[in-house]
Amino acid sequence: MRSSQVRSVDAAMMEEGARSCLLQSRSILEQDIKASYLMDHMIADGVLTRDEEARIRSKLTRKDQAVALLEVLLRKDNQAYISFYNALVCESYGDLANLLHKSLPLVSPEAEKSFSDGGTPYVQTVLSQGGVPQRPVVFVSRTALLNRLREKLYRLQKEPGWVTVFGMAGSGKSILAAEAVRDHTLITECFPGGVHWMSIGQLDRSDLLARIQTLCFRLEQQSQEQDPSLSLHRLPTSLDEAKERLRFLVHHRYPRSLLILDDIWDCSVLKAFDIQCRVLLTTRDRSLADSVTGSKYEVAVDSGLEENQALEILGLYVNGRKPEKLPEQARSIVRECKGSPLVVSLIGALLRDFPDRWSYYLQKLKQKQFKRIRKSSSYDYDALDQAMSASIQVLPEEHRELYKDLTVLEKDVKVPAKVLAVLWDLEPEEVEDVLQDFVNKSLMYRDCHQRPYLYYLHDLQLDFLAEMNRSCLEDLHTKVVCQYQKHYSQGPPTSGDQECLYWFRFLPYHMVKANLTQELYSLMFSLDWVVTKAKIMGPAHLINDYVAYGAVLDKENSEVRAHFQEFLSQNGHQLEQRPFPDVVQLALSQPDSSEVYRQALQQAQKRAAMGGLYLDWVNKSSLESLSRLVVQPHLGSVYSACFSHDGSKIASGGSSKTLRVFNSISGEKLREIEAHEDEVLCCAFSPDDRLIATCSSDRKVWIWEWKEVFQVEHEEQINHCQFTNTQRRLLLATCSNDNLMNTKPSSQNTMFGHMEPVNHCCFSPDDTYLSTSSCDGTMKLWEVSSTNLWMSIDVASQFPEDSEQGGVVVKCSTWSSDGRRVICASRNAVFIRTSRLSSVQFCHACPNSNLVALALSHYAVELWDIVSNKKMADCSGHLSWVHGVQFSPDGSLLLSCSDDQTIRVTLSVYSQLFSGPLCTLELKRFNATVTVMLRSVLEVPSGTCLATLQGHTRTVLHCQFTPDGQTLISSSEDGTIRVWRWRTGECVVLQGHKEQVRRFSLLTTSPSDTHLLSWSFDGTVKVWVMSSGELLQSIVCHQGAVLACDISPDGQLFATTSADKTAKVWSSASWEVVRLLNGHQDCVRSCRFSWDGRCLATGDDNGEIRLWNIMDGTLLKICSRDNKDAMDSLHGGWVTDLHFSPDNTVLLSTGGYIKWWNVEKGEALQTFYPTGANLKRIHVSPDFSTFVTIDNIGILYILKKVE
Repeated sequence: MRSSQVRSVDAAMMEEGARSCLLQSRSILEQDIKASYLMDHMIADGVLTRDEEARIRSKLTRKDQAVALLEVLLRKDNQAYISFYNALVCESYGDLANLLHKSLPLVSPEAEKSFSDGGTPYVQTVLSQGGVPQRPVVFVSRTALLNRLREKLYRLQKEPGWVTVFGMAGSGKSILAAEAVRDHTLITECFPGGVHWMSIGQLDRSDLLARIQTLCFRLEQQSQEQDPSLSLHRLPTSLDEAKERLRFLVHHRYPRSLLILDDIWDCSVLKAFDIQCRVLLTTRDRSLADSVTGSKYEVAVDSGLEENQALEILGLYVNGRKPEKLPEQARSIVRECKGSPLVVSLIGALLRDFPDRWSYYLQKLKQKQFKRIRKSSSYDYDALDQAMSASIQVLPEEHRELYKDLTVLEKDVKVPAKVLAVLWDLEPEEVEDVLQDFVNKSLMYRDCHQRPYLYYLHDLQLDFLAEMNRSCLEDLHTKVVCQYQKHYSQGPPTSGDQECLYWFRFLPYHMVKANLTQELYSLMFSLDWVVTKAKIMGPAHLINDYVAYGAVLDKENSEVRAHFQEFLSQNGHQLEQRPFPDVVQLALSQPDSSEVYRQALQQAQKRAAMGGLYLDWVNKSSLESLSRLVVQPHLGSVYSACFSHDGSKIASGGSSKTLRVFNSISGEKLREIEAHEDEVLCCAFSPDDRLIATCSSDRKVWIWEWKEVFQVEHEEQINHCQFTNTQRRLLLATCSNDNLMNTKPSSQNTMFGHMEPVNHCCFSPDDTYLSTSSCDGTMKLWEVSSTNLWMSIDVASQFPEDSEQGGVVVKCSTWSSDGRRVICASRNAVFIRTSRLSSVQFCHACPNSNLVALALSHYAVELWDIVSNKKMADCSGHLSWVHGVQFSPDGSLLLSCSDDQTIRVTLSVYSQLFSGPLCTLELKRFNATVTVMLRSVLEVPSGTCLATLQGHTRTVLHCQFTPDGQTLISSSEDGTIRVWRWRTGECVVLQGHKEQVRRFSLLTTSPSDTHLLSWSFDGTVKVWVMSSGELLQSIVCHQGAVLACDISPDGQLFATTSADKTAKVWSSASWEVVRLLNGHQDCVRSCRFSWDGRCLATGDDNGEIRLWNIMDGTLLKICSRDNKDAMDSLHGGWVTDLHFSPDNTVLLSTGGYIKWWNVEKGEALQTFYPTGANLKRIHVSPDFSTFVTIDNIGILYILKKVE
């Protein structure tokens, strides 16, 4: 918002406070301002000379000019400081003006006194003689606006000129003008000849002549009273004669007087007063003064009062009640009319007679029944509709029709001229001329802080238009849609400018209002529209459209509407990524029955025919997704997320140090606050959802409304905060590493008892008790009313086997819905045991069932029944540790947040989402058998177990058949490799590695014998005779663990990669290094030769892939080095596997997701995002058309190229 301008004063020297402020802000001002823009205003104000301007402009650079201007300014007086401040305001340097505002010089003490007391007896006499209206009985001062106007009036002290006060109907211009001259110092110093008021309005020439005749007679009569020797002249009989008579009186009998012309509508009227005198005029049309000569100054009147001022007026009308004693409807009335002085006064006058009708008049205001808001007052119009209508009637007829079209605009929406150029079918320059006329007449507002300018209407103006054009609203919206379709017949705009954003945001709205349902269906059920809008505006606006217009869309096809909404909700976090993902590929993961999938498949087939690459997830029908929303609100880990008590909002905080509040259905950001100086560990809503508390590692607790309410500090990191569940007594509990618990805000109590940091606190459902969980291995229950310890539970005693491993940490606690049970989480238990490989990070009990949700460190969320001690569901989907879970207030949804930067909202149901095998799969070129279970061989397709092979003492990491299918080879964490004749159970054990053997490869040296190449974390590669188990070679390859190995197609070379960040190429004949490949910045985890043996691809743990020339070891390409996704790694994790296409033109890589690359350019061709992460291996069909892999949460993916 533009900062307010201020009054000027006379002072020989600049005040010390103002000078000091300039010096403190000097470096910022020199950096940002453009002196040439500001000097025009300062010259007009008379504080800067032309010579000074020339010297400043002679400087070569913009910054040197700024330095020179400030040096000149520091040698000047208070008037120069104020002029410089006003220039900053006018040129939209609002942030810089704010730096100077606190040190603005004040007016003289006498003026300050008169500002407050309303004027001396002398002032009262002068104003009474001049016909200036009395102050209204109900009056509230608008001090900042008054001082701005008085500053302009001081400009008329030495020379004639015009001060224009302009604003929309009912903004309080007349009262402001009358109040401005109610000042002793202003009148005595600037207008000793008096102040003369004329109410003008909409007059014809005869009425205007009568008004001037009356003024001339009054002036002559007053001058005769002062000097009886003067005689009265006859009244002038024409406007020209009246103008000359007024000129004579003003210049000879009333020099240095002020003429106030109230409510000017026509420039022809104003010309009758162009007599080189001092004039203050009020108008709705700021351009009227352009038609007259002399110095001109302007003061814009805000359309609305501040809320406290409006409430004060209403209070004065109803027996002088204080604003805080008014009913809630009073604030609603002020908000509904945006503080319009006219509306507030009209309703206040009505309430004076009927003080119990607050709700009634609020309802009429909301229903736009302006004729019911009618009462005589100090304004010229009895009702709001009359004031609005008068402004419109003065427009030319063609402009009235254009103004009528503005009825379709939404409240609080600013539009660029280009949108109206489409609507009106005019050139943008013509539109800007029309809009300038509307702005000049206070029928529209212009936001000058953006380029190009944006235009908007006051809510009352929109309400009046909607009421006046109620019968043709549908036609007006139809015109908008038709004009858009005509202008963008070849496709929607994609520029991303304000015009483009308007159409994407409001085109569906106009279609609904126009009842163009078929056009709406075609738009909203189009994947093309989804792709374009999501790319420009993000997914939240799209989801809002499907929710807002769901009732209309469901009449056509509710299933299709659900398909699009679910697709956006589940993939919203992907659609926020930059670079923008391929939405068609994302949509191919939707169920085959989805309309989104059907359209995506059609587009994929068309693009594939032109060389595009798309993958269809052919086995996705086996997986049901219960996710209802996935968002990525923060850049970094999300440590806390919670539902509001009405379920409509979600608040979250994390390592980004911010608090974000967003819509729980669409994910649309509602609010974002830079909350803390360190990571936000917890956030919580108050019972009425008006307040949000946050706590942080910075040792502070903040409580927020729309701004911070207050702050409390602990001595150490604050781990958790929670409000009471009911509003009977609002308390906030906090707990910290300083071993203390506090309850606030209505009172503060500190509870002592824990010996180690307190991790969590939780009120019982009825707020009778508070449970706390600590690193000292205990959970304590406290009486809230007395803050006394009620019970202490030794949780550590439940883990006797862990006593030697250190203390038992109690992470958190939660209460059952009936308050009879309290559940705490520690290590891998919540009364019931979970996986020994994972620890419980958080737990939360369902408010209306026996379910408890557990957040686990192995990326999962589990639902357990606390009565039967049975696990009811696994909710997978996160890609890293899950820090928090919470049920929605009605128990239907489950919220979870994670280190993977996402928040997921999932249906809370008793269903197992997926349970898949935890071993490696490998496609073979024959259909007889395939390894699908550890050390077991199954017959396909019956699944009959043909053999169970026992021998390894630890986990089997890899297994593989020989080409004839008769021999099975396996490697294990026990450091051995076993070669099985699986039908007989015979086994050859290959022993020699000192650490686990994760993989091996077959090295065929002759038709009669096969060698086996194995590698290990012990840094060696070993070559074995597979049939006998003889060790042929043992090569120490790297200083770190060997992570991958691959053999060239001709068997002459093999490559190794290592944790030492290098890759090496070896000769299979000499077993010597032939190429050392340096350049990776992290562990090199994977490698693959091209099928022609000329190229080697290597991938590291930072997601980087390098392509090397085998002939000379030179680097060919780094795959999209500068094109990283939002995750830390290009791949969302390590590059774990690589494959070349048969023609060596495409490279496939896996990591957090799967990518296909153009080998020649090093650019990504396609990306497939799995539900889980950490893809270890991918298996590729010989024709490079089918791909099979499995993610870390057990979901199997069979991907087939779209043809």
